[in-house]
Amino acid sequence: MFKDLFDKLCWSLLTASIVSLAVLLLINSGANGDKRDAALDKSFEREMAYRARVELIRKIYEPVELLHKQGNNQSALLKLDELIRKYPGEGHGYILQGQILWEMGAMNEAAASLVEGVKLNGDYVDDKSPLSRRDLIQRLVTEGLKDAGVRVAANPGNKTLEASLQKFNYLKSRLAGGCE
Repeated sequence: MFKDLFDKLCWSLLTASIVSLAVLLLINSGANGDKRDAALDKSFEREMAYRARVELIRKIYEPVELLHKQGNNQSALLKLDELIRKYPGEGHGYILQGQILWEMGAMNEAAASLVEGVKLNGDYVDDKSPLSRRDLIQRLVTEGLKDAGVRVAANPGNKTLEASLQKFNYLKSRLAGGCE
């Protein structure tokens, strides 16, 4: 087997190649494990950030919810106006405003507020989201499309009514899974 120098050199190169291949395989398998761990860590971080955001939203808008439950809708709307100005990129204020306005009988204004809230955060039409207000939006759309359709048919060319109908249709499309 090891008869001369050439045989010894070939066997040593073969052994070195096998050892190098084994080392490379070990290094790469460890790197893939790290990548999977990093992906799990990022997923965990995103989930924690989302839950923290939901809790922060609930805490910020808790006074409005209390005023609304007590039947003090005017004060709730004033507080909401303040919070909407303070947090303009957060859709929850618009959603609450739409809910209160609808309960007060201002269906078109409620639709406008809900459209703003859904545009800022689509989680409000997602069934699986803790922020979901899908049932509220669905009821408003069903009732609003009937009313707005009749009013637009009775007053063709009325831009305000057409804009209102357009808002109800936007919400309907978002409920159906459409995006902007």
